Parts: sequence; C-alpha cells; structure tokens
Amino acid sequence: MSITKRNFVGLALASLVAFSPLSALAQEWKPRKPIDFVIMAGPGGGADQIARFIQSVAEKKDMTTRPLVPNNKGGGSGAEALIHVSGTNDPDYTILVTLNSFFTTPLRQPNLGIDIQTFTPVAMMGVDPFVLWVHKDSGITSFEQWVETVKAADGDYVMGGTGKGQEDSIVIAYMSNAYGLDIKYIPYDGGGAVAKDLAGQQIMATVNNPAEAKGFYEAGDFVPLLAFSDERMPAYPDVPTLKEKGHDFSYYNQRAVVGAPGMSDAAAAYYGDLFTAIYESEEWQGYLTSESLSPLWMDADEQRAYWTTQVENHKALLAAMGE
Repeated sequence: MSITKRNFVGLALASLVAFSPLSALAQEWKPRKPIDFVIMAGPGGGADQIARFIQSVAEKKDMTTRPLVPNNKGGGSGAEALIHVSGTNDPDYTILVTLNSFFTTPLRQPNLGIDIQTFTPVAMMGVDPFVLWVHKDSGITSFEQWVETVKAADGDYVMGGTGKGQEDSIVIAYMSNAYGLDIKYIPYDGGGAVAKDLAGQQIMATVNNPAEAKGFYEAGDFVPLLAFSDERMPAYPDVPTLKEKGHDFSYYNQRAVVGAPGMSDAAAAYYGDLFTAIYESEEWQGYLTSESLSPLWMDADEQRAYWTTQVENHKALLAAMGE
C-alpha cells in the first residue's frame, strides 16, 4: 500500500471545472475581519512554508478584503489544529492548511472525537514527495551505503521526524521493514525543526519534503539519497526512487486547504474562488516548480471523494507499521 501520485490524480478531473456557480454564491459573502489561517504543523516545515507563501500571494495581489493570519498549531501530530478548527466559534473565519496527518491523527487518536467528513473542503493545491537526506559530513553518497551504515550501527542510528504515525514515520517504517533496519526515531513539532537538527548533526538522517531541505541542500550541507516519488524529480535527476530499487512504494503529502465544520455555503464558495485564483496564479505555479511539488487541482467535491479513499489507504499503512 502506498500513496502514489496516481492515487490523487485518479480522483481529480483532467482540467479545471467552470467556477461560475461558485462565483455567484461567493458574491453573497465577504470577510469582515481577519481570517484564522491555521497550519497543521510547526514553524519552518513544508505546510508552514506553503501557508505563508499563499498568504503573501493573496496580500500581493489584493485578493482578500481581510488578511489571512497564519496560526501554527502543530502539537500532537496536528491534533491541536484539528481540535482548534473543529471547535471554533467562528467557522466562516477559520480555515486549515492540511497534510496527511489530517487522515492519520484522527485514526491514531480516536479519543479526539474528530470526524474529518464534518470539515468543509476548499481546495487541493498540490502534492509533495519525500526524500531521504543525510549530512555531507557523513560521507554517505548512495542509498546502498546508507543501508550498510544503518545496519552497522546496530540500533544506534538516529533519525528525526514529525512524530510517530506522521508522514515521514510511515516512510521510515516502510524502509525499516523492507531492509531490516533498526532505527531510533526522535519526534519534532515540524519538518523545519527536523531539517535544522540534521544540519546541526544532532540526528543522522531525515525524510523531509524538498522544500524543507532546499536551503541546506543548496548550501551543500545535505545529500539526497533516495526519492519516494513515482518518477525521478526534475530538480534531483540523479537521485533514484525507491521503485527503482525494486519496491513498489511511493508516498506523497497532500497540500490542501479545508474549512471548519459548519462553515456556510457562501463562505465556502468565497474561499473556493480565492484558492482557485491562487492556484492559477503565476506565483503559485512557479512555487510548485521551484519547490518540487506536483501540481494537482481538486475542487471541493473531488476532495470529499478522496478523503474516504485516503482514510482507508492510511488505515492499511498504519496497520503495517503496528499502529
């Protein structure tokens, strides 16, 4: 079981749909105060970077009558964000930038009482692959050399990630099972903190999204060893995929925006129009390319359909790692 780009693409329309009905409804509502733009992760990670870039595009192009205000709530593998958004007293002014923990955290923490189907779908903005990174000072230059190094460490090899059951931990668990690896795992609040500690060599390797590691890679500090994408990424043409190593596994992180439960139809239409315009903007299309995200649009109906599919996919992935 894997989360391939095709899992997402198969649920998306081949082209953007017409938005005239939404636009007419959206004209019935405009925000009259700042919008709580909740981020389901800590500062510096991929979700945080995307949210702040989206905010900058909306501000630069004067797309909203009131500002999007980023609000990091990454505690409990995103549970803090889910509780905050689901319990808001102002659903028309509360939207959430999600990743795959939108699916896994409610599955792993049923006591939260979170039903993601009660949330309001807004827009899928793209999907984000993962890469295995080491520090240049490790001397490791290939995936095979990395596997040998981890095995030789005999349980003392340390990796960092955003928490058990999170996206990177699913990928690490797959590698561990496939290659018989014993890895110590340290949880962090966000991908930015994970990348920072690899740069400081407090940990030995990470599975980060390209955007989270890009600055360190460009500075020459990080070495990419393996991509968990369906094909090699244009920005890293010399980095093989796990599929090339004989394992039919890839994993992509959703980059989507959802609204709070109970959001009005008019507000949902307004946000649908807003994020459609952002997705189609030259700035966002350029960001997708520069940060190695795969472009993929989904409207509200398509998002609702794939939520069900991805919950089932992640149940299987979590079960495979003993969750």
